[in-house]
Amino acid sequence: MKQLRNNVIRAGLGALYFSGAHHLLRPLLSGVGAIFMLHHVRPAREATFQPNRHLEVTPDFLRATLSHLRSRDIDIVSMDDLHERLVQGRFTRRFAAFTLDDGYRDNLDYALPVLREFDAPLAVYVASDFAEGTGRLWWTALEAVIARAEQIEVQIGNSALRFDATTPAAKQAAFDRLHDWLRALPGEHDLAREIAALCARHGVDMEALCHTLCLSWDGVKQLAADPLVTIGAHSISHCNLARQSEEIAAQEMAVSRTRIERVLERPVLHFAYPYGDREAAGMREFALAASAGFKTAVTTRPGMLFAENAGHMTALPRISLNGNYQDTRILPVLTSGAATAMWNGFRRIAAA
Repeated sequence: MKQLRNNVIRAGLGALYFSGAHHLLRPLLSGVGAIFMLHHVRPAREATFQPNRHLEVTPDFLRATLSHLRSRDIDIVSMDDLHERLVQGRFTRRFAAFTLDDGYRDNLDYALPVLREFDAPLAVYVASDFAEGTGRLWWTALEAVIARAEQIEVQIGNSALRFDATTPAAKQAAFDRLHDWLRALPGEHDLAREIAALCARHGVDMEALCHTLCLSWDGVKQLAADPLVTIGAHSISHCNLARQSEEIAAQEMAVSRTRIERVLERPVLHFAYPYGDREAAGMREFALAASAGFKTAVTTRPGMLFAENAGHMTALPRISLNGNYQDTRILPVLTSGAATAMWNGFRRIAAA
């Protein structure tokens, strides 16, 4: 099902490109700017089974994106500058911001050098447990479990299920089913229990994964030392905030901010919601982010920025640079706003 969805999206992007419709729609739909969302930036991996491929792009694709924006005379700005332009209504030039979620080592090793080539600011949103080395990158752990297994046995509800994992296609099917099951569990403790059991059964060390993939506090400080970099908060544990009590959700925001500020000895004024879709961030979370004092908070809801977004600073949409669609031909489609407008039913603001 997910592969079908990817194919439909790819076909839709291709249709917009080859029809030239994005050229006609650009003046109506491109808005005043955009926030680009990334996670990993690193060289392409050769493994056949890569279910989290959508979370990574190559340095070359990032470079192509930056070149495209420069060719259109679009300013690449920090989140502070973006906030200021929206508040002041300074829209004489279109602008774009680059944001990277979670706080991965490759943000320092691969993303920052490319952005330096273009003198382009970036914001990195750090989940404080990841920097501590105690975080659960459960989606990566699940990939590691299935990559090394030939079959997976789990108890889902009252049913004991066994998943074939002998071929890349079978592994992908098992990942899709188990990923959806884990995301749908009622609480973070349930998710932690189930992924820990899978990892223990198949010899995957989640703590080692976190240390290997994520920046330590020393790495965060090294990244923050670059004047192009803004460090933002991404909660303590990377939990689904909408499923937490209001008290816990507020704590996830405030404590993550306090931890980062203590390490960096500077204010942390920008936030990214973990997951960030409608099921993970809604009106309550937008209000909590504002109450916590964040100047901006970004979702994963797709969309361009319009003047009206100034009234919804803690519900900002982003454009995903998705690893499944690393085709330079789609870049003018993405910056035209045509793809996200169709996704949103041509609503300019989706902040409810």
